[in-house]
Amino acid sequence: MTPSPDQDRFLGLLEDHKRILYKVAYAYCRQREDRPDLMQDMTVQLWRSFGRFDGRVKFSTWMYQIAMNVAISFYRRERRRVRDAVPIEESGLDIAAADRVMDESGEDLRTLHRLIGRLDEMSRAIILLYMDGYPHDEIAGIIGISSTNVATRIHRIKQRLQREAGTP
Repeated sequence: MTPSPDQDRFLGLLEDHKRILYKVAYAYCRQREDRPDLMQDMTVQLWRSFGRFDGRVKFSTWMYQIAMNVAISFYRRERRRVRDAVPIEESGLDIAAADRVMDESGEDLRTLHRLIGRLDEMSRAIILLYMDGYPHDEIAGIIGISSTNVATRIHRIKQRLQREAGTP
């Protein structure tokens, strides 16, 4: 069976932005073995929603919004079962590669991710988007809070992370 043009386009965009899924899965799954399930859930929801992607926002912004919503729900329920299983291998996502990227990162980055993992779901989502370079107004749109609230939360999160890391 030949993939449709929409499937090809989706898979191409997914390939170009797969690091978003890696980052979100790493941030929301304390257990390595849970990451493939979360990545599969995010991929399924992205595909289900792809027909509604109209290009008014960047694909990465749209992808983050959906991935974060799925991750927060996954995190709250701890292990959501996917009804429409899509083999992760067909999506082009390499779970082992995602783990290698994180394993090969420096000690400072691993410490930062460990500290981020201690944050509540909302703070974790905000700081991940901030670290990826999203401006406050885009973070606000993805998360569903005001831009001013985003700025305040980022400031508080940074202070907390510095305190917990023991840096001035």
